[in-house]
Amino acid sequence: MRWPALLSHHRLGGPPVAGVGQRSEFQRDFDRIVFSSAFRRLQDKTQVFPLAKNDYVRTRLTHSLEVASVGRSLGVLAGDHVLRQHAAMSGSGYTPADFGAIVAAACLAHDIGNPPFGHAGEAAIQSWFNSSALGAAVLARLTPEQRADFARFEGNAQTFRILARLGMPDNAGGMQLTCATLAAVAKYPRAALLAAAADAGISGKKHNFFYADRERFAAVAQTTGLLRCAAGADCWCRHPLAFLVEAADDICYCVIDVEDAFRAGELSYAEVEPLYRGIVSEPAAWQKAGAISTDEKRVEYLRARTIDALVAEAAAAFVAREQAMLEGRFDLELIALIPHAEALEAFRALARDRVYHSAVVLNLQSPGAAILGELLEAFIGAADAAVTGSRAAAVRAVLDILPGQFLCAEGRPASDLYARVLAITDFISGMTDSYAVAVAEKLRALRGA
Repeated sequence: MRWPALLSHHRLGGPPVAGVGQRSEFQRDFDRIVFSSAFRRLQDKTQVFPLAKNDYVRTRLTHSLEVASVGRSLGVLAGDHVLRQHAAMSGSGYTPADFGAIVAAACLAHDIGNPPFGHAGEAAIQSWFNSSALGAAVLARLTPEQRADFARFEGNAQTFRILARLGMPDNAGGMQLTCATLAAVAKYPRAALLAAAADAGISGKKHNFFYADRERFAAVAQTTGLLRCAAGADCWCRHPLAFLVEAADDICYCVIDVEDAFRAGELSYAEVEPLYRGIVSEPAAWQKAGAISTDEKRVEYLRARTIDALVAEAAAAFVAREQAMLEGRFDLELIALIPHAEALEAFRALARDRVYHSAVVLNLQSPGAAILGELLEAFIGAADAAVTGSRAAAVRAVLDILPGQFLCAEGRPASDLYARVLAITDFISGMTDSYAVAVAEKLRALRGA
């Protein structure tokens, strides 16, 4: 792979870019995402604590902003290396800030396709298709490629769908972001049917586009010069900057989920302090921490020092493996290779053991995720009934809740099963936590009428 193509300004489905002005095309990507309705909905989507009453605890919105901040720093450090290392980039007009802007925009968008109620929401959608009678019947009527989209429903694939199609549905290419940003956001650049193979590297664990969007992703891959991988036609090696997007996300959720758990009262200061000591070793930092008056402010300070140290290490790991990335020979997590990898894993282990499975999370997350099964059952069932000719008032009442963009021009569900079900998962996965609860209550009221 070559950096001039990897940094393509070309906008998916958009007009040719005349040139780079004071406000770069990648900065425009960032701004388009910030002002999108899908991004705003992240303010009411779960990060860890569903429907949290503590206003300090992060949502997907604040998490995405923090990941973008870390990603920008990583991108600038990586860009400085690339521009010094590659003579072909001399006089190209690119700056380290351009690398930072691409990574920041990709980080900002990385969770934009996540359904309500966090990863439990993804699991709930998968479970409904694989375990319910109606869901299994739907899968049985689809091709293997289409079936995999729902059986392995993936927020990352929904992210690409929003950016490349749903965000601005009247445009070819949706939000018409640059191909550089769209490729960098794709941590898993393959189709669902090719995901989760036993021999896959980190980029093959999940998938980043649905069958319906494969041609759009192929256009992004071709424009940026991504290498094809051996798994199949709809599979590519990662854009090198996608490793930085993943690292920024990993650094933030490992460190910050622990901070949120502390602020939510799930962890004590005595439990979290040793984690920071495992990474922040400078005596001056601990002297300053000791002078801070409250545990809450002390944790904020130590979190900042921890992230600063991890950013420097992740950037160095990128520099050491950049050539292998360009050749498609590297497919591991950067943070697994940093000097403090074991110390960072301690953050992840504590969050896994004491936060993600805590009573406060599970007691809110499980009922919330179950709502998604209710919604799928109601809307897919009503859409199927309408297509087969039912004019029942109950069917019409359910479909009346569906916004018009998820129906055909005549206000009816699509006749094609795959398109029909995909539209309904678009609707449900795009809901906020609160809206999903409200729609479920409305459906229950209809059943009781």
